[in-house]
Amino acid sequence: MQPARAQDSLAAAKPWYERFKIRGYAQVRYNGLLATNDSLGCEQCDRSWGGDNGFFLRRLRISLSGYVHPRVYVYVQPDLVSWAGGSGYMAQLRDCYVDLGFDPRNELRLRLGQSKVPFGYENMQSSQQRVPLDRADPLNSALKDERDIGAFLYWSPQRIRERVGMFVSSGMKGSGDFGVLALGVYNGQGTNRMDLNKELHVVARASWPFEVGGQYVEAAVAGYAGDYVLSGSQLSPGIGTSTDRSYDDRRALATLSLLPAPFGLLAEYNVGRGPEFDAASDSITTKNLEGGYITAMYRFRPGKHNLMAFVRYQQYAGGKKFEQDARSYAVNDVEFGVEWQPNANVELVCEYYLGDRRYTDLSLPVNHQQGGLLRVQAQFSF
Repeated sequence: MQPARAQDSLAAAKPWYERFKIRGYAQVRYNGLLATNDSLGCEQCDRSWGGDNGFFLRRLRISLSGYVHPRVYVYVQPDLVSWAGGSGYMAQLRDCYVDLGFDPRNELRLRLGQSKVPFGYENMQSSQQRVPLDRADPLNSALKDERDIGAFLYWSPQRIRERVGMFVSSGMKGSGDFGVLALGVYNGQGTNRMDLNKELHVVARASWPFEVGGQYVEAAVAGYAGDYVLSGSQLSPGIGTSTDRSYDDRRALATLSLLPAPFGLLAEYNVGRGPEFDAASDSITTKNLEGGYITAMYRFRPGKHNLMAFVRYQQYAGGKKFEQDARSYAVNDVEFGVEWQPNANVELVCEYYLGDRRYTDLSLPVNHQQGGLLRVQAQFSF
């Protein structure tokens, strides 16, 4: 983020279309190595798990961003290879928003449009920055594609904005600039989806990054609340639901991040309530949910290379409101691996996943899968 005077000078020197940046990245995966159970899967994580899948394009994102005015920032990002099942890949909008600054330094700004909801460090973190290949179930189950359409107010002092920007640019796996205080309202139905009731979700977050003994720590608390409406397309014929298909949807979260320099740690835990399939009654009811994860990292820098070894444990018990019949989950997984960056534009990840997952809906009221698989990914940034 540039200082206000630099932005003013830039605005005077060039027309807005010459100040826009075009960036992007692509990810290619293969999940078929050493797989012990082809029925083990994670729909929200990566749909190329299991079965007869081969190479898979996980993402191809191209972003267009820049200041059209010293206090007006625009960001647009589509994903050109969103998976659409039997119809293959399709282009889908991920982000489309404008930031309106209320002061010369843009320390207080209003974000309007479709963007990430400020709930969860991993959810806000770009897939370019995250070390494990997928986001953990306990937090990612809160938000489909981590985004929604709404209005979000962010406040952060300039020095803090510069600090969290450094977390990203220096390779310390930061989550990005989402303010030290955030308050917002959004539809609550997920990415690229219209609202299905007149009651908006509300989200709030408070965080602060600080330095301790030469390392940076970021602590945060967050929460959201609203009513989630199950769409008819995600319900199996004959399943029982509430009369208006509306369910209480709320969570509270605590986050602690020790940025890797060289050792790092990221831990998050959330509790709440939401819709979940109940096998005993073949219906969807509002139930309690809870879960969290902890990721340990260690950064090596041999020569001009960057190596990041990592291990993550996660546990989650609850529903996934966006999946078929608000599928019920019990997750107890471990994964470990290494990320290698030979240069700033290429990244290779090798990860072994040990899964223990129970996930049930009306068509599969009994479904407990265990197994392991070796996963590899190549990422290219431009």
